[in-house]
Amino acid sequence: MTVSSRIPPDHRRRFAAYRMPAEWEPHEAAYLVWPHNLDTWPGNFDPIPAVFAKMAAAIASFEPVRVMVKDGGRIGEVRRMIRETAAGDDAIMARIDLFHLDTNDSWVRDHGPIFVNRIAGNGPRQIALDWKFNSWGEKYGAFDLDDVVPQKLGARYGFEVVEPGIVLEGGSIDPNGAGSLLTTESCLLNPNRNPHLTRTGIEVYLKTYLGVTNVLWLGDGIAGDDTDGHIDDLARFVARDTVVTVVEEDPADVNYKVLQDNLARLRKMRDERGELLRIETLPMPRPVVYDGTRLPASYANFYIANGGVVMPTFDCPADAIAIATLARLFPGRRVVGVPASELVWGLGAIHCLTQQHPAPPAS
Repeated sequence: MTVSSRIPPDHRRRFAAYRMPAEWEPHEAAYLVWPHNLDTWPGNFDPIPAVFAKMAAAIASFEPVRVMVKDGGRIGEVRRMIRETAAGDDAIMARIDLFHLDTNDSWVRDHGPIFVNRIAGNGPRQIALDWKFNSWGEKYGAFDLDDVVPQKLGARYGFEVVEPGIVLEGGSIDPNGAGSLLTTESCLLNPNRNPHLTRTGIEVYLKTYLGVTNVLWLGDGIAGDDTDGHIDDLARFVARDTVVTVVEEDPADVNYKVLQDNLARLRKMRDERGELLRIETLPMPRPVVYDGTRLPASYANFYIANGGVVMPTFDCPADAIAIATLARLFPGRRVVGVPASELVWGLGAIHCLTQQHPAPPAS
């Protein structure tokens, strides 16, 4: 059986009229899952809710935020925490929608819905894709609740949900909204995701459901990344023709060779029009180590909001360089830093813990 024959013919026809928007395109909302899994931040969970409150308030200063809370009885407490962080700003609080939804963990980037918008025809303006989620190759505990989050959100907010039928995490892909998409070999080709699919087979799914024509493959991820190398810790589209990528300057650092290899690949890559990409660079923060473990701290893990960019900071001199770089790359957007040194003990940061809901097309 060929890969194409595994995809329902009606899906191939239907999704030819859809595309995944770039993250900088207008959003209807952002999704968060309030932290509750103590095992995600073992021995250091206590400071995490305060960081989430800062993240929620920062994003809500730009766009609506929909926050899933596992314990419905704590919704009032969560609201008070965010309000205190937002200094009682009524405009920010008006954009916060807190509701009960049972989840295993907070990594909504990877288990939440991925939206595609209609670009032709007369179908629904927008469809949410519910890819399978298997906890990054079944590395951790139960993931059954996370795997059905897109269906539950669709029921709550009234959007259609379609299942493509393979494992894919939102942090593993980054599109420019015009036909090109960045990903990594270390993640998407890992046999712990879709062992029945080759590189070509995976590209068929990406092209069919996300409306891309040009899949760009980087190599490995940074040290400490338990996702097997998600692209959102490495390189991100910041414009149709421009990618910003993290670079380690210290040849003795474990990330040096990996990031130099990815940089070399990017400099040879072309966009969907056949033109060389414009490559910008971000520094890496100084190593973040907790309990003897090197953590996947990266400035590439930023979230692009309506009118803003919310990025992780790590209390080091490179923070200022990263903020200035993103401010230059996103003129007209305000860059807000959220302290992430404790957050990244969970092996992820701002982008990993958010998922955008793009605005549907006008008609």
